[in-house]
Amino acid sequence: MPDALTDRRSPVFAVWLIVAGAIGWWAAFSLTLEKFHALTNPGEGASCDFSVLVQCSANLASPQGSAFGFPNPLLGLACWVAPIVVGVALLAGARFARWFWLLFWAGFAFAIVFVGWLISQSIYELGTLCPWCLVTWSVTIPSFFAVTLHVLRIGAVPVSERVQDIADTLMGWVPVMTVAAYAIIAVLAQLRLDVLGSLF
Repeated sequence: MPDALTDRRSPVFAVWLIVAGAIGWWAAFSLTLEKFHALTNPGEGASCDFSVLVQCSANLASPQGSAFGFPNPLLGLACWVAPIVVGVALLAGARFARWFWLLFWAGFAFAIVFVGWLISQSIYELGTLCPWCLVTWSVTIPSFFAVTLHVLRIGAVPVSERVQDIADTLMGWVPVMTVAAYAIIAVLAQLRLDVLGSLF
């Protein structure tokens, strides 16, 4: 029920959803264009192919690039609209029911699991780093952290007031948590692909 949720309005959270959604959508749109280019111009490299290591073509052409039977960017085109709409609605003063926040959170839980799988496939199976994929990862990770802490702090997930307060405090630590996640990915990529060695 809406009135059972703690009213913790945060314009910063709302603005982040809009910004992350816009960035994620643009990355998905750009990858979709690259996929169209690859289909209409067989054999030509993508504009985001910078080297054997940093490229889009290998990822888009791989089975992992169409994990659900259609190009992954189409999923991004559809799903990144949601945080934009939710962010705008929050800025307009909207309040959502518990079930809505739980579904929204579930969407980001799916996103972080899918992105985690794509990261592992990119680093350990394909041996490439797709620039637009990196952009998508870069906004999915902090968005998952922020949405998770938000549903905890407003009581969408039934937790104690102490846990809600801790989640509210941790919202300020999302940038640090994000940088830590980026660092882990960078270390894994370096150990497996020797990114620095290929650049220098």
